[in-house]
Amino acid sequence: MTAIAPTVQSFFLERLTMQRRASEHTIAAYRDAMRLLLGFMEQRTHRAPSRLDWTDLDADAICAFLDHLENDRANSARTRNARLTAIRSLFSYAALRHPEHAALIAQVLAIPPKRFDKAIVCFLDEPEAAAMLAATDRSTWAGRRDHALMTLAMQTGLRVSELLGLNCGDVVTGTSGHVRCVGKGRKERSVPMTESVRAVMNVWLIERAGQRDDAAFCTRTGRRLSVDAVQRRVTVYAAQARQSCPSLVGKHLSPHVFRHTCAMTLLHAGVDTTVIALWLGHADVRSTTAYLHADLAIKERALAHLASSTSPPGRYRPPDQLLAFLEAL
Repeated sequence: MTAIAPTVQSFFLERLTMQRRASEHTIAAYRDAMRLLLGFMEQRTHRAPSRLDWTDLDADAICAFLDHLENDRANSARTRNARLTAIRSLFSYAALRHPEHAALIAQVLAIPPKRFDKAIVCFLDEPEAAAMLAATDRSTWAGRRDHALMTLAMQTGLRVSELLGLNCGDVVTGTSGHVRCVGKGRKERSVPMTESVRAVMNVWLIERAGQRDDAAFCTRTGRRLSVDAVQRRVTVYAAQARQSCPSLVGKHLSPHVFRHTCAMTLLHAGVDTTVIALWLGHADVRSTTAYLHADLAIKERALAHLASSTSPPGRYRPPDQLLAFLEAL
């Protein structure tokens, strides 16, 4: 093996796993980026990935790989930037181990992320949220599970990974009911539940009849639900809800929309953005400003505060010659 293979291995085993203690989601994302890059380089150089050297991974090769993601794999600019982040992390680590390739590594690290259009966040208003919940068939076990999951997601704003990571013991349905979760950056937080949501979760957990360490939301066999399974269920319920709620037509619904819905509900209730950031587990309050851009009601209230001008039309003329002289300076 040449220099690249042991460095890639130590990057995952030492840097990510031991030193940074990266989450399994981060490791999986970086792994997928490396697999795609090495597969692309194998086709480009006709050499096995274990035989590649750092000179093969110059800036031109990385840029060609990024173009391949967009043009051949039809990835978005966001996905392209995420892959670039993984590559830059590897090269930053390689800079410490291979100073002889400092110039090549610096050129790769200088590749900028691609700018992209940021769409206004998609969220559900009250009738749309009610239509989604009504689409679940609560006469079935799976329907009651999905109803509880979506109800909890809309009120607490948990990420889908946080929802699926919940254990039965993480949901407190008694007085001061709340859920405990570990979010991004290994930050633990507690999110309160309303009385109605506590009632829904209490009924579900009784039916679930799981131990404290069992998954709160699971399949019939007891395995933890996957993100893809939740996405499929949301797609099915969205198709049904559009029949009774036409405003859902044209909206691309995913489990993350429930998180946006929670944030917009808090914002409409007058909750400060710093509190919303804490509620959602944002590392930076600036992440919460996206909801301000999406809230048309706030802009309409700002417009209502603007008073119409009562000044007479025409050009301003100084009332005095001395003032006219000063104005002309």
